[in-house]
Amino acid sequence: MSYIIQSMYGGIVTTLLNALGALPVFFIKKVNQKIIDIGLGFASGVMITASFTSLIIPGIRIGGILPVIIGIILGSIMIRLIDKIIPHLHSIIGFEGKPTDKLKTIWLFTIAVTLHNIPEGLAVGVGFGSYFIAEAWALTIAIGLQNIPEGLSIAFSIKSIENVSRRKAFLISFLSGIVEFPLSLLGVLTVSIVHQILPYAMGFAAGAMLFVVSDEMIPESHRVGHEKSASYGLMLGIIVMLILDVILG
Repeated sequence: MSYIIQSMYGGIVTTLLNALGALPVFFIKKVNQKIIDIGLGFASGVMITASFTSLIIPGIRIGGILPVIIGIILGSIMIRLIDKIIPHLHSIIGFEGKPTDKLKTIWLFTIAVTLHNIPEGLAVGVGFGSYFIAEAWALTIAIGLQNIPEGLSIAFSIKSIENVSRRKAFLISFLSGIVEFPLSLLGVLTVSIVHQILPYAMGFAAGAMLFVVSDEMIPESHRVGHEKSASYGLMLGIIVMLILDVILG
């Protein structure tokens, strides 16, 4: 039960830090795209490193390399299928999924952001379900930190898409992050009930996060000429995650 409670705390932390990132939308008219791309690079670096230090390597220690590899493959396939089936919109990459004219642009963008947060929420829950608590908290704090620039990017992107109010932009950014809380609970409950699937689940969460980073976050940050700055952000994210892992581990 203590692991489940800690997973709940973890889900709350990541959700609140996402909201913290969105707060500047109340006070600032516009954020330079370069800053957003650096933030996306930072988030990418954190997620790449966390996938290995908090999920893949502990998963191999628990169940060996084969279950983790199977999980990584299944996680990446899941994200690809979701991308292909569910209609959503990225600010630079553009439209993905099945064509639709029933959803407004703002909701297509919100769906895209929510899809990003699915593997993050699962990763937090699976991390606590592994009983590697130090690594789980390192992962939680790292995902929370990378949620700050994500929340910033989401809020200002939503505000610019249809010129919505600041309050609505903040609310949508906040709601898109809330999905991490129930998914963290789902992750920890699943691996607690069926402990044998833990290494598969750890690989699954890592594969899903890595696919999102490679398929969407890095390309998104490299499309308007800020590749070098985004890459520096990525390196900073790697360094921060490594420091967290050492301090908390």
